[in-house]
Amino acid sequence: MTDFTTTNTTAANASPATPDRTPRRVRHDLRFRKLTVKATQRVTPHLIRITLTGDDLAGFTSPGFDDHAKIFFPDAATGQLTLPTAGPDGPVWPASGRPTMRDYTPRHHDAKANTLDIDFALHEAGPATQWAEQAKPGDIVGVGGPRGSFIVPTEFDWHLLIGDDTALPAIHRRLAELPAGARVVVLAEVDSEADHIPFDTRADLTLQWVHRRGTEPGLSPVLVDALKAMKLPAGDFHAWVGCESAIAKALRAHLVGERGANPKWTRASGYWRRGAAATHDSHDE
Repeated sequence: MTDFTTTNTTAANASPATPDRTPRRVRHDLRFRKLTVKATQRVTPHLIRITLTGDDLAGFTSPGFDDHAKIFFPDAATGQLTLPTAGPDGPVWPASGRPTMRDYTPRHHDAKANTLDIDFALHEAGPATQWAEQAKPGDIVGVGGPRGSFIVPTEFDWHLLIGDDTALPAIHRRLAELPAGARVVVLAEVDSEADHIPFDTRADLTLQWVHRRGTEPGLSPVLVDALKAMKLPAGDFHAWVGCESAIAKALRAHLVGERGANPKWTRASGYWRRGAAATHDSHDE
């Protein structure tokens, strides 16, 4: 498992020339929010952005670029939304049962405007995709968490971000938070050029898109093949991977086994797993 710390013990003993590269975990109070759709935007053929708002959004926090919030969808037949309450040991569900729920990275939270953007990658005709494609202003949805955040320092010689459509919000957030002059390499998989999105960053960005060209998501080897063919910069780097679970595992194995990536600085997540619903796998040691 990845090493975590909640105190900055490394920095206390380090010289100014030694950067602190210790990740830390931040816990948040568990809250469940009933929010309303404010706007929808078809960003690309396979990406829909839903902007949420509501009084319950007050106090929302998401400091980690790959945070996950739980999205609760209304019952497709009745339109009713079921949310739990926050108990001392986690969510407490009513007797009526649990709704359909999925994990998503909050792409952008604007406290001043009281809005929260969630990007939905359209991979399959499941309940989340169906809801996103039909969502309209005034519709309701539930949001739980994030329960915690994983804060990755920026003090590396360079950074590597790899992911498919589902990872684009996290990649967007990491690029936005990297300081000016930081060196970052991004390898991103989408279906075609029509699915490219712009990234705003002060960092020195090298961006490579790879394309499935109609191959079903989770079956294309383009991410692994592209990484194997890439010439990576020299120096200490932090690698972050988010995509289909088996592919994420293969990417991490190549980075650690063939590219000399430090396992403690290599974070790989299966954001989804082909043939399974509502999964999130961690492939860290």
